[in-house]
Amino acid sequence: MPATSDDQPGGRAPAGPHAAAPGGPRLPARAESLRTVLRSLRYLQLDPVSVVAPSHDLVLWSRLGPQAGSHLPGLWWHERWLFEYWAHAAALVLTEDYPLHRVTMDSYPPANRSYARGWMQANDALRLHVLRRLGEGAPLPTDAFEDCSVVDWPSSGWTAGRNVERMLTFLWLQGRIMVAGRAAGQRLWGLPDACLPPDADRQAVSPLEMVTAATEHTLRALGVARPLDVRQYFIRGQYTGLPEILRTLKEQGRVVPVRVDGGPPSETWYVHVEALDELEAIRAGHWQGRTALLSPFDNLINDRRLTERLWGFAFRNEMYVPKAKREYGYYLLPILHGDRLTGRLSPRFDRSRAVLVIEGLYLEADVRPTAALREAVTEQIADLAALVGATDVEYGDKVPEGWHRS
Repeated sequence: MPATSDDQPGGRAPAGPHAAAPGGPRLPARAESLRTVLRSLRYLQLDPVSVVAPSHDLVLWSRLGPQAGSHLPGLWWHERWLFEYWAHAAALVLTEDYPLHRVTMDSYPPANRSYARGWMQANDALRLHVLRRLGEGAPLPTDAFEDCSVVDWPSSGWTAGRNVERMLTFLWLQGRIMVAGRAAGQRLWGLPDACLPPDADRQAVSPLEMVTAATEHTLRALGVARPLDVRQYFIRGQYTGLPEILRTLKEQGRVVPVRVDGGPPSETWYVHVEALDELEAIRAGHWQGRTALLSPFDNLINDRRLTERLWGFAFRNEMYVPKAKREYGYYLLPILHGDRLTGRLSPRFDRSRAVLVIEGLYLEADVRPTAALREAVTEQIADLAALVGATDVEYGDKVPEGWHRS
């Protein structure tokens, strides 16, 4: 998407080559490459839906290839270089960012959730029971705790009366307990002393330092963003004082304001100064995109408003749409081809037959189904099949004309 820098005329938004984006050549799938990508993204959303593969595996695969996931457990569970916490959803975050997340932990529940604080106080016996049991040393699943609450959790939804789950969630958000492991897909809970590396920095930074660091992390991850886009990434809803912080970062030469073509003249975007070399490489034509299939929860597209504004690609996750109202399919992977989001794929891994079923493949109305595009996309589909362990790929009827014959 063309962009003009206020300080460097004629620049382009660095939407491709930075490590957070699955454009440019894949990095080798080694542990250090994985650290590079994770440091750029700052979080990986965790999602229980596994129609094809877990979302965090797909995000890493699209950037690093099928072997990337093999290095993740070592960073997650053995080195504890990562831990589970809340970004805008349950996510893997970096232990080096613990001081940032500590600010959120120390202020939970926020002022607008005082009812949660009141409920915890009313059920202090349950809180103490959880901490006492975990203090015995062994990681424990949710069903290992007794419900000794005196006040049920008030909800009209699925959490109604699930008091132990609510208390564990609140203690987790406060940083009093952490996810120590997983067994059969269920969280195992433990105390921070058992879940963090001994040398981890546990001291909270100031709220100003948190927002400043999060703003820089976000701009590195997104490549280019407006203030409203920054607010939606990483520590969503916690960017107090963002306008002043952006002004300070600009004065310090840490960020550069730019304009993106097609928007109102008053709309200011920002890039991080560390992206300027990549921006210049794009201007000089030294970057070439590739093709990747993206998780529906991929960091690149998770802000649907930004996705449509930058890429001209309207995407919604239809797994939450009633079947009769779905336009494309239950589970959709956007298709990145070069510097465009060109369509979406509706895959399903039939585990009983070890077959990756492509129920539909839909290109945008202005995208021509060229042989080059077909070869690039089918190569990625074959790569996805290898990732999940499928021995065959099966196509349905909803694919572009000519693709079946090929």
